[in-house]
Amino acid sequence: MPNHLFEKEKLHLVVFTPSGKRGRFAEGTPVLEAARILGVDIDSVCGGRGICGRCQVNLTVGEFAKHGVVSRETSLSPFAVGEEKFKARRGLADGRRLSCHAQLMGDVIIDVPPSSQVHRQVIVKKADDRKIEMDPAIRLHFVQVQEPDMHNPTGDFERLELALNQQWGLTELECDLRTLQALQKNLREGNWNVTVSVHRNKRITKIWPGFHNRAYGLAVDVGSTTIAMHLCDLSSGEVVASSGMMNPQIRYGEDLMSRVSYIMMNPGGDKLLTEAVRQGINELIGEVTELAGINPTDILNAVFVGNPIMHHLLLGIDPTELGGAPFALTTNSSMTIWASELGLTSNPDGRVYFLPCIAGHVGADTAAVILSEAPHLQRQVTLIVDVGTNAEIVVGNSDRLLAASSPTGPAFEGAQISCGQRAAAGAIERVRIDPETLEPRFKVIGSDLWSDEEGFDEETAKSGITGICGSGIIEVVAEMYLSGILSVDGVIDGSLAAKSPRIVADGRTFSYVIRDGESELKIYQTDVRAIQLAKAALYAGAKLLMDKFGVDSVDRILLTGAFGSHIDTKYAMVLGMIPDCNLKNVHGVGNAAGVGARIALLNNKSRTEIEEVVKTVEKIETAVEPKFQDYFVDAMAIPHKTASYPNLSKTVKFPDPKIISANELSGSGGRRRRRRLK
Repeated sequence: MPNHLFEKEKLHLVVFTPSGKRGRFAEGTPVLEAARILGVDIDSVCGGRGICGRCQVNLTVGEFAKHGVVSRETSLSPFAVGEEKFKARRGLADGRRLSCHAQLMGDVIIDVPPSSQVHRQVIVKKADDRKIEMDPAIRLHFVQVQEPDMHNPTGDFERLELALNQQWGLTELECDLRTLQALQKNLREGNWNVTVSVHRNKRITKIWPGFHNRAYGLAVDVGSTTIAMHLCDLSSGEVVASSGMMNPQIRYGEDLMSRVSYIMMNPGGDKLLTEAVRQGINELIGEVTELAGINPTDILNAVFVGNPIMHHLLLGIDPTELGGAPFALTTNSSMTIWASELGLTSNPDGRVYFLPCIAGHVGADTAAVILSEAPHLQRQVTLIVDVGTNAEIVVGNSDRLLAASSPTGPAFEGAQISCGQRAAAGAIERVRIDPETLEPRFKVIGSDLWSDEEGFDEETAKSGITGICGSGIIEVVAEMYLSGILSVDGVIDGSLAAKSPRIVADGRTFSYVIRDGESELKIYQTDVRAIQLAKAALYAGAKLLMDKFGVDSVDRILLTGAFGSHIDTKYAMVLGMIPDCNLKNVHGVGNAAGVGARIALLNNKSRTEIEEVVKTVEKIETAVEPKFQDYFVDAMAIPHKTASYPNLSKTVKFPDPKIISANELSGSGGRRRRRRLK
């Protein structure tokens, strides 16, 4: 047991909760010093000067037989001048003390609240209240540097190094040139007191004159359709601002392969796409820093995730090799680079961390999803589907993980759909169809009312009803099937035109009118086919991985991505996007890639963890798997040609299956005959 003593000194027992660590120390020892000697987790930036207030503790008064301690108010020294000043300036709750000023005067029980712990836990996702230990790569250290004199010609940086060693135990530090260029000015402006940002206890990345208490980091998910950014306080883990935008690269192609094609056909095209995405990221940095009211130079760390093509383009690497077999990555390893190398408008000497990629079409965003959802730590077999233009799929548990990508295209996100649009005010997002009358009702983004409810027209007058977003498209196609409008092969039943004016002829096919009037919205046969192609690719990829893993079913299914989180899981299963599973175990978990990026930003150990996990993931390339095409063809049916859905059948009433042959045509309108399956 450590002791801070000389033989004849008066010693006092201090017990820290909740850690339970204890020791005897000489009277007058600061509580913070005792905590450090015992290895108790108490935060501090100012190094015991009573400036930062992060080392607050609670004095617990009472008799504690378990510890053999009677803890009294007098067990700590009276309020010091520094504590009084801090309380007047920033407030100090009743019963709280600054452990750097409070001294031991008797046996005492000291409670360290979560807010004062260096490795405090923060909730990073409400879905399961997951907590993560705070251990960011960037640490702030306030130091007092010895002034130079004629008799000691040591440089200012060397004296800063000495101060950091003596006051914080940091050794063998390096410093960036830009930071070094401002060192002397900052030292003198701060009257030889400065705050230093240190990356991974190794490199000084920024110096502020005087005391500085805040450093920030970015967690960025660069998707092919959207970019999502979260600005985080690196001391608390709090997300202080978030923003997002459509990926500016969309003007060069809606999907990944079209962008690669643009690069291949246009010399210098890769540089244009790199410039576009970096410019978009800098716009988002401007937005989040303005929302938070901070200086962009206070952003000292960032974590980026994205699919391999986004990963390469952001780094300024030509992704042409990813456009064809064998889909070779320039690198799949994690990396840390300077913010200036990406041209970011944050602190140029800030560090940017890229999670590792898994394979040519399975990127760092999938690695981030694994980090977020942790299938490798569970016995349950989990299917994770990141729904997007290039769906990324993971199947596995703690025994093994398999990953693949499947080219779904942009149909789920509204592209290639006649009335499709991105999720914005005025877009239809929920649809129900009466199976008897075939009349639809729907909800639009921006209103909580259904279209058949009183006040709907008035509430949506400002935004209008402008189209159907991804979740609405999935629901309307699934509802068309459940109400008998669609056959199992996805053909609109034209014979129902006699029953409902919603079914109208369009040449040799039919369409379904979801909204009539001046701004008519229809679901055409080509729209249904686009959704079938997308969902079949998704299901086939999942089925292929399940086969490789050796299971016919999974224990749980997670739909991730900004779009995946808005999908009604029941309708995703009705449509046949995913295999059958107990609906209680099917969840939309939001932007898991963004959550994984935040975890990597806030905790150093998680970076090492995912780097090791990625090495064990088995990569399956759907493009060269002969079974994939067979699975794809069967999955074109709704919900599936051969697979049963016993779990779903318990909650959903399926219509009598019907097949409408494309060859069985009669009449000038191209109306098809139908036959029911027995």
